[in-house]
Amino acid sequence: MILLPETLDAGAISIHSPQRSLTRLVQEDVFFSVDVNCSGNHTIQWTFMSGVVSRTIGTWQPGGFPNITVDYSSRVQPYNNGSMGLSDLRLQDGGYYVITVTDETGNSKDAGHVLKVNEVLYEDLQYLSVSALALACIAGLLMLAMWLLDKVYRKIVAWRRRKQMPENDATELQPL
Repeated sequence: MILLPETLDAGAISIHSPQRSLTRLVQEDVFFSVDVNCSGNHTIQWTFMSGVVSRTIGTWQPGGFPNITVDYSSRVQPYNNGSMGLSDLRLQDGGYYVITVTDETGNSKDAGHVLKVNEVLYEDLQYLSVSALALACIAGLLMLAMWLLDKVYRKIVAWRRRKQMPENDATELQPL
């Protein structure tokens, strides 16, 4: 599926977004790339929505101080062109991200991005390899124990045979 860049215009507001659907792994970073064009002063607001929750991520004006919510303060990087970077992704970060641009007259325009966050698959392989290594160690210890028990058994059998034999065999040989 090929997604073409999309530009949304509302009066004097335009939002250009080259990629609207993103897929990343847990603990990776994502960059929501947009280019906002608006005559005059405008406010940029990013909102996260999922089936469970809807919450504001942050609001800022280009060149101004960004107001990022506490939940995202250490993970969000705002940009003057409207773009936003989100680092250290979690499974819960998967959902719909909406940018709302509002000009000084109150007109606004929205654009959305879909983010899918996948779990890292190598964790399952790591668990499998550690389990296989543990089983191999247990098998090695069992083989060593069987070898040692076999040695002990053979020594006990040899000791019993010697004990049953008379010490001095008084067998006389007869001349022929």
